[in-house]
Amino acid sequence: MNARSDRIDDDVELTELAAQLRLAVGRLHRRIRIDGRESIPPLQLSALVTVEQCGPLRLSDLARREAVTAPTMSRVLSALDEQGLVVRRPDPQDARGVLITLSELGATRLGEVRTHRTALVARRLTRLDDSQRRALAAALPALEALLVDDE
Repeated sequence: MNARSDRIDDDVELTELAAQLRLAVGRLHRRIRIDGRESIPPLQLSALVTVEQCGPLRLSDLARREAVTAPTMSRVLSALDEQGLVVRRPDPQDARGVLITLSELGATRLGEVRTHRTALVARRLTRLDDSQRRALAAALPALEALLVDDE
């Protein structure tokens, strides 16, 4: 074997690993969402998490972070506001602007969703034997490294 064929084999293995990982993570995520039966739709939930982590935010900044249009985010925020999960306050830097923060109820609901989803994953982890759980624990740093954005 030469270096070129080794690289091709590595590329094939990398692509296969990527496909398997994508499928497993996607299915697990979908399973958690389905089993969770939260009353907060995915985009609303994602927006709440972003506001919690990065807030206070203007609507346009939140829309950009969530990769949706401003009108879409406006509808999401209206729904969250109606449920009392966010608070809109005037932007002290811009009299026309509004800053969105998480309400106490929003923080409570996020905590409930996290607790429930963690319990769902923990229940699934009990299906694994000790060596499988250790393998997952050992893989966590590599999985977390995949979450770092390219610069």
